[in-house]
Amino acid sequence: MVTINHNKGWTKEKQVDFHVGQKVALLISVRTERGFVAVINGTHKGILYKNEVFQPLKIGQEIDGFIKKVRDDKKIDLRLQKPGYEAIKALSRKIMDNIKQQGGFIPLTDKSRPNVIADHFGISKKTFKKAIGNLYKKRLITLEKNGIRLLEKKAESPVRSSGVSYRGPAARLRKGVTHKNASQGKRGTDKTHGAAARRLPTGGGPAITARRRPVVKANFHNR
Repeated sequence: MVTINHNKGWTKEKQVDFHVGQKVALLISVRTERGFVAVINGTHKGILYKNEVFQPLKIGQEIDGFIKKVRDDKKIDLRLQKPGYEAIKALSRKIMDNIKQQGGFIPLTDKSRPNVIADHFGISKKTFKKAIGNLYKKRLITLEKNGIRLLEKKAESPVRSSGVSYRGPAARLRKGVTHKNASQGKRGTDKTHGAAARRLPTGGGPAITARRRPVVKANFHNR
């Protein structure tokens, strides 16, 4: 059985040495119009505001929390979620795990009612939208009209052990045709160059074909 001391003056004798974002152990002691009063680490008291509590709490319940703010009057505001981007990262992992457990789809969107989101994840709608936005940017989920679906990773093309992408028969066939065409083109170019070499320019006029002059052999034996 948990015994809770409601003496209002007992926290004044202790110095407040908490810092914002510090993780603390909370003991829910009283429910008020503003929210829940909790004992912090067994030494101080703080408050959890009801508009920031998205899960059921009971008197005498022990739960982890965080220091949200230490006010000038030494009163302490508390929160149940981690502050800053770390909270979004942790919640993103929680949502991903939940989607996987549900077979890759959950019937929740950024248009869902705040109480539905709170019942499902124990967080505010604003925080939920930040978390799914984080997952969407990382291309881990796709947002559909009726819910959120886990985005399957596309299979990569097979790679040989040498690190070179595998080329199928069609690719090799295309490569052979290309080489054949290149060889034919080269031979055609050689023929063209040969024909051009047998044609001589004539001072700006049309080219004429050079003709070989007959060779006359001299006969010295008849002289």
